[in-house]
Amino acid sequence: MPNATVPLRAQILLATLTLVWGTNWPLFALAVREVSVWTFRAVAVTVAGLVLLAIARLRGQSLLIPRQHRVRICVATFFYLVLWNIASTYSAILIPSGQSAVLGFTMPLWSALISWAVLGERLGKRLVLAVALGAAAVTLLMVPSFATYAQAPLGLALGLLAGLGWAIGTLILKRGKVDVPATVLTGWQLLISALPTAIGALVLGDGHWFVPSWQSIAVIAYIALVPMALGNVCWFAIVGMLPANVAGLSAVMVPVVAMVSGAWVHGEPLGPSQWLAMACCVGALWLALVRPAVAAPARA
Repeated sequence: MPNATVPLRAQILLATLTLVWGTNWPLFALAVREVSVWTFRAVAVTVAGLVLLAIARLRGQSLLIPRQHRVRICVATFFYLVLWNIASTYSAILIPSGQSAVLGFTMPLWSALISWAVLGERLGKRLVLAVALGAAAVTLLMVPSFATYAQAPLGLALGLLAGLGWAIGTLILKRGKVDVPATVLTGWQLLISALPTAIGALVLGDGHWFVPSWQSIAVIAYIALVPMALGNVCWFAIVGMLPANVAGLSAVMVPVVAMVSGAWVHGEPLGPSQWLAMACCVGALWLALVRPAVAAPARA
């Protein structure tokens, strides 16, 4: 029988992350019906960051980031939150949200490749097989959409760029051993990302001030408070508990939920290749998070 190699807390966080991030993707198109991508993200990251820091303060946590971690956190924030937020949102607008999620969640593949090629980390046989299954899942989901990608190649490129940025940002934090509570770290990263995103909103955004409809406000508020605030806290907590490669593969089920959500909300395709890809994702997740039990030595 297999034994779980991750604590129960990490499993609960993973289940929460899969649900809130997976159901988030179909909402992007609704969030930017009246406002620009830059405005949407600038508002969302600011609200989420302030809420998280307020919660951390109420819990008695120090909001001070140690000086030796500040530059590293800023660099990681650019690759993960700034690059990811903008690239993934534009990608979800240009191509079906479920396909965009799949491209963004090539992050485990980028993470494993960078860890091996650049950082010299060895990958165990189970992790190699898990990465291979993850790659198979991505391929299965991408093949039926090649016509869509041909019509919107920028959506394809931005989806892959988002996944690459996420991988680089995560590895920067993981190797730096940033010992900061997840709530505080996430809150500050969201607020740091708010500055360049707000500048982008002023330069590239809507160009005029107005109050959007209550439906748009509700969608943006939900994304800020649940997928962005709660989801990122779960993610950074998982990264703190698991190796970077395993943490990346732990999120492999998110695009599965995104595909189902996209089919339900927008009528996006959900056929045999999508279901087979989901099976590959489940296999990759099992290989990454579960290992065979070690037999007890025989008694003399």
